[in-house]
Amino acid sequence: MELEPVKERVSGAVEDLSLCICNAGFKSEFSSQETWLLTRSTYAQTDWAKSVWFSQATPKYAFISWLAMLDRLATMDRIVRWSSGVDDTCVLCKSALESRSHLFFECSYSSQLWEHLVLGVVGNLYTTVWTSILDLLKRPERDKRKLFCLRYAFQVAIYVIWRERNKIKHGEKPLPVIVVKKLVDKEVRNKLSLMKSKGCKGMELALQYWFSTRV
Repeated sequence: MELEPVKERVSGAVEDLSLCICNAGFKSEFSSQETWLLTRSTYAQTDWAKSVWFSQATPKYAFISWLAMLDRLATMDRIVRWSSGVDDTCVLCKSALESRSHLFFECSYSSQLWEHLVLGVVGNLYTTVWTSILDLLKRPERDKRKLFCLRYAFQVAIYVIWRERNKIKHGEKPLPVIVVKKLVDKEVRNKLSLMKSKGCKGMELALQYWFSTRV
C-alpha cells in the first residue's frame, strides 16, 4: 500500500538517470577530480610545501624530507616517548640529544656535510638552525638555479644523513664524512647534468653554477 503513491508519481515514459555526487550536489557527468576531493581529507597548505614538492625533485629524497618537515622521523627524542629508558643520545656525534633540529644540521657530523654543500650557495646567510634553514628554502629567489640547488642539496643531505644514522642503529658503520661529501656532491651534479640533457628551461647553466659554488 505504501508503494502506490510512489508509483503514481513515477512516469514510465521517463528513463532513469545516473547522477554523480559532487560538492555542489548531483550532476550527470562524472569527474574523477571531484570524486578524489570528496574521498580525501583536505588541509591548509603549509608554507614550506613548495620547498619539498617541486619540479625535478627526486621522489625518495622528497619523501624523507617531507617526513622531516612534519617531524615524523623516528629520532631518539621521539622514540624515548614510546619506550622509556632508551639512550636518546645522537647516534652520529654521541654528544647531544638526538632530535630533528639537532640531526639536521647542528650535529658535528651532519653540519660538515651541510656546510660543504650550501655555504657557497647561500654565503653569509649560512646557518645550521632548522627554522632558519626553512626560511632560506622558502625565501623568494629570482635565480632559479640557486633555489633549485639549495632545495635539492637540502633533500639529498636529509636522505643521506638519515641513511647513515640508521646504519649505526642497525649495527653498521657509517661512511666517513669526507666520503659522504663526495657522494652527495656527485648526486647533485648528476641531477643537474640530467636536467641539462633534458633541456629544462632556465637550468641550462645550472651545473656550471654548482661548480662555481664549491668552496
